[in-house]
Amino acid sequence: MAVVEQYARAQIIEDEAYPSAVPAALGYDPDDDPDTVRVRLSGSREWTFPRDLLERGLRTPAESGGVRVWPCGRVQVVVEFHDEEEGVTVVQFESRALLAFLGRTWTAELVNS
Repeated sequence: MAVVEQYARAQIIEDEAYPSAVPAALGYDPDDDPDTVRVRLSGSREWTFPRDLLERGLRTPAESGGVRVWPCGRVQVVVEFHDEEEGVTVVQFESRALLAFLGRTWTAELVNS
C-alpha cells in the first residue's frame, strides 16, 4: 500500500486585507480511490475531489462539482471549495508543492499496480 501524505503551506483568501497562512495536508490513497485526492486545512474540514481536476487546474481553469482550480500567475494555484453549509473557501498554494504531490501520487499508483 503506497499512501501519499504531504504537508504544504496554504493561504486562505478572505475579505481581510492579508491572507491567513495555514498548514494543509494533501492526501492520496490508491487503494481507497485511485482517482481522488484529499485536502485538509488546519481547523477545517476535508475535501475530496478528482485528481485530474488538480492536474488540469495547474494549467488552465478547471471545475468539477463544488471545486474549482486555476493557475494564479506563474507560481501559484487557487483552489476554491463550495459547500452549501460552510459557503466558499478559497485557498492559494504554491504550484511546486502541488506538482510535487501529484508526482508522488503517480509514483504511488505505479507501485500499487
